Amino acid sequence: MEPFAKTGGLADVAGALPLALGRLGVEIMIVMPRYRGIPSQQKKIAENVSIHFIKHEVFFNRASLYGNKNGDYPDNLERFAFFSHAALLAAKKAKFKPDVVHVNDWQTALGPVFLKTKFLNDPFFQKTKSFLTIHNMAYQGIFPRRLYEVLELDPALFSMGGFEFYGRINLLKAGILFADALGTVSPAYAQEIQTKEFGFGLEKVVQRRASHFTGILNGIDTKVWNPKKDSWIEARYSDANLEGKALNKAALQRSLGLEIDPGIPFFGMVTRLAEQKGLEDFAEIADDFLSQKVQFVLLGDGDGVYHTTFRNIGARHPKNTSIHLGFNAKEAHQIYAGCDFLLMPSLFEPCGLGQLISLKYGTVPIVRQTGGLADTIIDCDADAENGNGLSFSGRFSKAFFQTLNRSIKVYKDKQRFRKLQKTGMRADFSWKHSAQAYKQLYQRLARS
Repeated sequence: MEPFAKTGGLADVAGALPLALGRLGVEIMIVMPRYRGIPSQQKKIAENVSIHFIKHEVFFNRASLYGNKNGDYPDNLERFAFFSHAALLAAKKAKFKPDVVHVNDWQTALGPVFLKTKFLNDPFFQKTKSFLTIHNMAYQGIFPRRLYEVLELDPALFSMGGFEFYGRINLLKAGILFADALGTVSPAYAQEIQTKEFGFGLEKVVQRRASHFTGILNGIDTKVWNPKKDSWIEARYSDANLEGKALNKAALQRSLGLEIDPGIPFFGMVTRLAEQKGLEDFAEIADDFLSQKVQFVLLGDGDGVYHTTFRNIGARHPKNTSIHLGFNAKEAHQIYAGCDFLLMPSLFEPCGLGQLISLKYGTVPIVRQTGGLADTIIDCDADAENGNGLSFSGRFSKAFFQTLNRSIKVYKDKQRFRKLQKTGMRADFSWKHSAQAYKQLYQRLARS
């Protein structure tokens, strides 16, 4: 949860959604591990919102959250089984009787299981319902069968109707089967994970519980992402006055050592370097694309193979390309503010926050039609009135390249491009609407 610990988009969601819910009168007790560097045990962080940290020196006082350069920590099953159990005990200790226990991803998918097993006859949780949000189906918490005893559960639950998954333990599968209700972070993704292409082996399990699924689109924290107030960018601006946008572009070009020219379309990527993000497609067409009069900046960290890929791309195109491996929050803000286009050719994207941020900053998204990208980005050629970006479908680098070339033509039509920018900036992707949807879902679940 931002600002305490982060590896991906879940931290942004956990940092913003509870605050928005608190403003709607929902009382929230957040529970998370006390990872290294988190100083406090428990505190109120906003109206109706408190946070409680579970301390365990051996499990959580580590250099990173889930693993290191050698891979996942081998005791992750034990770590997160302990945490899920301790989180429920923490609610009892605090006398916080929850209507709904909302858990996220495989790390806490044991929460719904424990509520219906270890805590089944506990009067404190007698009326408590559980809700599991799947942020990314690709990560399921799979462990060897020999570790099952760590869970201290009935051996009969290691079955097709429980934890068993091709002879191994699958925590996300168990969570899907045991949770009272389920959700994803966009309506399209809720449908996609029922297919073989996006279900990662659990599509039949999801299909079985499809009537219990809800897709609610994530929002962005507009206190953090707002070009009117952003202190990290060269000049502040709004949809009513885009002059500051041009100043940010020039400042970014200057800081990266690129030619300062407002007429050159400037493309950016702020991404986790992983196969999911469609980086192979970009690599295939990078030389043809970057041989044109364009500029490109990448900010990202992740798999070593993509570090090498982008270093090589940068070395081949030093005059118009800038590659930044690692992550720096200030640089991310400057790229969103300074670029003309943001690239998100993700193979799958449960929700995506980058395209929502780029819309807010008047940086036109170029996306593959999948998951939350399909839910939020309307292609300007398909709908001239409501279009807010460019999109393509299929897992083909050719389609991506054609869309990039299409974007260059759009950029040259200044009136059309300006309309695209303003349409995106005027959309409301704050947490206000999403939080209201979650509140209504909680209310329905509590009454069921």
